[in-house]
Amino acid sequence: MNKNFNNFNSKDKGGKSGSANWRKKDGPGLDRKSDFDQKVLDIARVTRVTKGGKRFSFRATVVIGDKKGSVGLGVAQGKDVSQSIQKAVHQAKKGLIKVQVKNGTILHQVTAKFSSAVVILKPAGPGNGVKAGGPVRAVAKLSGIENITAKLLSRTGNKINIAKAALEALKKLRLEIIASEIKTEVKTEVNNPQINATT
Repeated sequence: MNKNFNNFNSKDKGGKSGSANWRKKDGPGLDRKSDFDQKVLDIARVTRVTKGGKRFSFRATVVIGDKKGSVGLGVAQGKDVSQSIQKAVHQAKKGLIKVQVKNGTILHQVTAKFSSAVVILKPAGPGNGVKAGGPVRAVAKLSGIENITAKLLSRTGNKINIAKAALEALKKLRLEIIASEIKTEVKTEVNNPQINATT
């Protein structure tokens, strides 16, 4: 049974007990519905064969972000669609990353790979918008990037791998910036005799 659940509204009350339990586990201050937007990338029905017969569950892939530089991806299974989404959102909150966004775009071109997915991200000027499809578009928009061009260099259609490749690219960009700042700081200390004298 293949159904497209991409337009599923997470406010639906299917599976009340599962949703309620996950709200409690989030704890005080972690139910950030007002702070984070979310996009359901995929809902898949999973069948597990056991001695007692077949057991069905749902796997949700969700991207969340505050559109201010924080974005995360969650993949989780639940007894119903609502529970799987709640679990995926909870997982995404624990794996949030910070994205370096300047003037609505990234600082420079970056390429990253995750499993079979290879993604290249390029900065774009004001007014260009987000020129990317599917998972990459969701990651970019929810992280707060307003102008960017993205291209998938592999033929894979795996939404999870594509989204993770996009996140790896943004993470790689941040690590490069941090490394550059450290090099600049070290170079300044070496070339400044006053700093060397005090140490």
